[in-house]
Amino acid sequence: MLHLLAPPATQESPLPYAEAVSRLASVRHALRLVEPFGGGPASDPSDDEALAAGWDGAGDARQQQFDRRSERMIGSAAAGIEALLVESQEGREPNAAASQALVDEIRRELSEIAGIILA
Repeated sequence: MLHLLAPPATQESPLPYAEAVSRLASVRHALRLVEPFGGGPASDPSDDEALAAGWDGAGDARQQQFDRRSERMIGSAAAGIEALLVESQEGREPNAAASQALVDEIRRELSEIAGIILA
């Protein structure tokens, strides 16, 4: 099974935005596994610094919305990416259109989810 969350930091008191930043970064990294099937290396911009800077000012409601949406997106992305990787591992060429559609959807969701905090 594919897991997209980064392991927890070894710090005793992690920064409050660290998990949020880690979630989006892990999904961007996972795109690098998929996009070669759909059109080339991933070239996603990172909003990590802006997300970290805006986290505290976003308030509880937007932080909770970010958490809910990112959890759903991670589950969906993991399922889609895993299906494409299984096809490849079993010697079948993943459908290029399906791969690109997955990549496009993940990118759209990453942008929307980051926008919850960055808005």
